[in-house]
Amino acid sequence: MSYRLLQVLTVILPTLLIGGFEYIRHKFLLNDLSMETGNMYITVLMFILSFLFSSWVFRIIRTTNERLAQEQARRAVYEERERLARELHDGIAQSLFFLNIKLKQGQLEDASRAVSMIDNHVRQAIFNLRSSPEEGDSLPSRLTKWLSEWSSLTGIDVEEEIELPAKLFTPKEEVQIFAIIQEAFANIRKHSGASRATIELQGKEDGWQLKIADNGCGIDSTAISAKKYGISMMKERTKQLGASFHLSKRETCGTELIVTKERQK
Repeated sequence: MSYRLLQVLTVILPTLLIGGFEYIRHKFLLNDLSMETGNMYITVLMFILSFLFSSWVFRIIRTTNERLAQEQARRAVYEERERLARELHDGIAQSLFFLNIKLKQGQLEDASRAVSMIDNHVRQAIFNLRSSPEEGDSLPSRLTKWLSEWSSLTGIDVEEEIELPAKLFTPKEEVQIFAIIQEAFANIRKHSGASRATIELQGKEDGWQLKIADNGCGIDSTAISAKKYGISMMKERTKQLGASFHLSKRETCGTELIVTKERQK
């Protein structure tokens, strides 16, 4: 039902009820129905009508909002899959170009390494696509499952501490956060040489914080300022979330990523 029709009914129904009742009372019941009794009847009728009408309207609004939330979640998933498809295409295209050059040069060892890179790109893309948030699970349960599979795939131990209240994030925010985590752990797998990684995701009504660290070689300071695709993507998603982004080399060893959002009161 359109909002225009609801607006018309909201205006017309009380008018018809009150006007109709007053017309009938003055036309036919003026001698049998006192003013006090008539006022009581019209008050009761208005209460019943308002209760039934508001219940009906709010049921329509609730159904519409639920449908919009589902559509928003599906759209966020489709956008994420398009990004993964572009990333997969670019990664394979670069690897195939490198493979073609090495085969022409007769460098079979480098060509074999290129094939392995292509295989890794495909496996990672399939792994990420399979983890898209459309099964209805909560964000913590999806993350726990994904991190367990990632650890098994890479051989890198993962310690996690995830504490989030229900419905802290919108579906779109969940997709953005999940993508940041996937990219951060992809960088750990590719570049860190780490044997252990940690992730903390803590949230309250007034804000949340994501912290990811590893015990690897540590990121080069020039790589942080350079326009690397993965880092740029994480920064862009952090900006869309309205959060702050901090990536640095740890004093002891490894790299630390902190994404923080404080909600306005």
